[in-house]
Amino acid sequence: MYLPHHFEESRLNILIELIKQHSFGSLITHIDGELDANHLPFEYDAQQHVLLAHIAKENPLYHKLRHETDALVVFHIDQAYVSPNWYAGKFEHHRAVPTWNYVVIHVKGKVCLIEDQKKLRGILAKLTRHHEASQSKPWKMTDAPEDYIQDQLEHIVGLKIDIKDMMGKFKLSQNRSIDDAENVAQALSQQGKSTISNLMFEQIQDRAK
Repeated sequence: MYLPHHFEESRLNILIELIKQHSFGSLITHIDGELDANHLPFEYDAQQHVLLAHIAKENPLYHKLRHETDALVVFHIDQAYVSPNWYAGKFEHHRAVPTWNYVVIHVKGKVCLIEDQKKLRGILAKLTRHHEASQSKPWKMTDAPEDYIQDQLEHIVGLKIDIKDMMGKFKLSQNRSIDDAENVAQALSQQGKSTISNLMFEQIQDRAK
């Protein structure tokens, strides 16, 4: 992706935490001359430094992915339209146009299938625990009949992406003055865009140091 230096975010701890919070991503592959995208919930495994997911066996990707292959996973963390009316300088010189602020994370690596039933159960159990954690009474796999779970497992397969590179593009008005950036962050906060506005406020604090 096009990545000006001032929009670059390479700190792994920040990128990983955002992926954990916004774990739905797009898996992009190029196999046998065909470009494909699959939109999936992912789980980050810190011990292996991998992304884990699963797909239906009816998905054409299952039949194509016979060997480990290059893959790109894109996480769209947040995005927002930015009006030039929010810039402090707009009313002084009017040299401002609309734009878009956004936060995306690209993860590159090798993707392969996980067909072992025990490992697949582990992936699903971890994914479930993560997303059920906020429920007053979290659902767990053992809540469903074992024969039903087993039948579901027969129709899916796990995916593992061995991470080789992780990079974020945080376009958060770093190319504007701090006053302009603060105005944009405030406007987005008032619109309820908490993820991107909070990241902007953090960016502004770093710039002010």
